[in-house]
Amino acid sequence: MSDLHGSPKRKGHGTADNGGFEREDMGAGPVIGFIVTVVITGVLVYYGIWGMFNILDKMEAKNQKTASPLVTTEKETRETDHNVISEKIQQTFPEPRLEDNERTEINDFRYNEEVRLNSSGWVDQSAGVAHIPIERAMQLIAERGLPTNPQAGTAPPSIVESGRAAASRADTSNAAKKKGK
Repeated sequence: MSDLHGSPKRKGHGTADNGGFEREDMGAGPVIGFIVTVVITGVLVYYGIWGMFNILDKMEAKNQKTASPLVTTEKETRETDHNVISEKIQQTFPEPRLEDNERTEINDFRYNEEVRLNSSGWVDQSAGVAHIPIERAMQLIAERGLPTNPQAGTAPPSIVESGRAAASRADTSNAAKKKGK
């Protein structure tokens, strides 16, 4: 007899003789031993690296010097009160600053925009520029229409009309000269 690969079967190695499994398979003991070895090695590596970083951190802190003798380091720099933090930031850093709390800052920004859109006041009083509520501005545009500027390369209507009038006068004077000849 031969198996699927064409080699003859050896006695005692078939599946029918041994209860349905091969005797050469690895048992559960070596697999469990491998898993335990991997876990122990992982724990040892973790604590080895953790200890090395602690040693290096302590060495760095011991050897670190201040940038200037005039600079003093604070022992505790963490502040939990948001108002104190905001005041400290405003005193320390000039405008424009990065956002420190996006949600409240965007809400304040949108509120200020809404107030500006729905109020009136001066933008530049010396130049006579003011802003009005958006609803009133839309009403004025609906009543008066949008102001338009002539496109580049086209003459304003008054020049076009005067040019047509001059052309028609020139045509009548040329016609009169021809009749006179």
